Amino acid sequence: MSHKRFLSRRELLMAAGGGIPGLALANMLAPKQPHFPAKAKAVISIFCYGGVSHMDTFDPKPMLKQRAGETIPGKSVVPSQGTPGGLMPALWEFKKHGQSGMDVSTLFPHVAQKVDEIAFIRSMHCTSNDHGPALFQMNTGFIQAGYPSMGSWLTYGLGTENQNLPGFVVFTDPRGGPIGGAPNWGNGFMPAAYQGTPFRPTGNPIVDLRPPKDMTDQRQRRWLDFLGKMNQDHIERNPFDTELSARIESYELAYRMQTSATEAVDVDIESAATKKLYGLDEERTSYFGRQALMARRLVERGVRFVQLYSGGGNFGDSWDAHWDLKENHDQHCGETDKPIAGLMTDLKSRGLLDSTLIIWHGEFGRLPISQRMSGRDHNPYGFTVWMAGGGIKGGTCVGATDEFGLEAVEDRKSVNDLHATMLHLLGFDHTRLTYPHNGRNMRLTDVEGEVIRKIVA
Repeated sequence: MSHKRFLSRRELLMAAGGGIPGLALANMLAPKQPHFPAKAKAVISIFCYGGVSHMDTFDPKPMLKQRAGETIPGKSVVPSQGTPGGLMPALWEFKKHGQSGMDVSTLFPHVAQKVDEIAFIRSMHCTSNDHGPALFQMNTGFIQAGYPSMGSWLTYGLGTENQNLPGFVVFTDPRGGPIGGAPNWGNGFMPAAYQGTPFRPTGNPIVDLRPPKDMTDQRQRRWLDFLGKMNQDHIERNPFDTELSARIESYELAYRMQTSATEAVDVDIESAATKKLYGLDEERTSYFGRQALMARRLVERGVRFVQLYSGGGNFGDSWDAHWDLKENHDQHCGETDKPIAGLMTDLKSRGLLDSTLIIWHGEFGRLPISQRMSGRDHNPYGFTVWMAGGGIKGGTCVGATDEFGLEAVEDRKSVNDLHATMLHLLGFDHTRLTYPHNGRNMRLTDVEGEVIRKIVA
């Protein structure tokens, strides 16, 4: 007796309107063309998790020193975790750098030498005062979990240039991951093939990447072929199971990555001069320098989006300086300053800076008043983000916070604006890069967002 299954009326209509899932899977990660010629083709996101103090790094506020210990006239500022103090001056000196004369504090002496290649946005603001929602918003455009991240949108829009590596790779801090975990680099309602793949900075880049010792290449290939046939039979009976389609692709990608991924992150083959450039020869900078060097090797091999997290876990292990701001920022700036500048130098020397967009950011800033005498609390009302490379007009500065650094008041920019600008530099009209979900065409920028034209070259 034949047990051949026929499509239901609903499935037939869906197939007629939606195409053949098998063909969609084959095309899912293939290279694609953007809406218009792109200035950049890859992104490196440097996420300083916990919230960097903008008035101690890239946004000088002399008034804090003049009015130290006082309150802000006409403002009642209450820290989310209590124990408020008066206005707290910057703990580090600012100096002007480059032909642009940009102000940078002594916390970033190496990045300061790159200001003529950097565009500073000093008027950023976001919605939430809490780490979790603010992290989600910076990564996905929404304060709730369950939406595709920046890297997922980019991989969906452009595909990958290297079929042996993921299109979207994430490195977390060895001290821990950010609050919210994997949804920060998740695929949301998109197929699972677009999610970020966490890499480790030492040893095998991916857990269980290597097969067991008794698994030969021929045996593994036969096993994958058999598994693929079973999965394909299931897809033919269930043509709209996108999770299974993505799982099939992940098995095949994992097989191809056994050689490619290990080679891609093998920084030991780099020259001594390159390792020194990133700070691999110094204990303080070695962990982040290694990740930054891996990021260069990955974008060099066609990976579209690499995200590097500086800071992990809670409080002092991240940039979340509720207590000793000086100790906290001395540590985290010291870990990242030289590797970031080294990354920019290395990309430029290889002709990759023009095609690689670097975004330096946290989820929010810090308040201008003290907390517990020596710290600062969260500030979503005004903070600084900077961008470099891939189509950015260096030596520029957009917007401003008020004289105390509390709120963005001049040319205010939202997270939607930041995302719209990123997509624009990658060749996309952010209003047209959409994905259907729950009866509407969703996008990274939701229903808002304007390209920040002042920083586009």
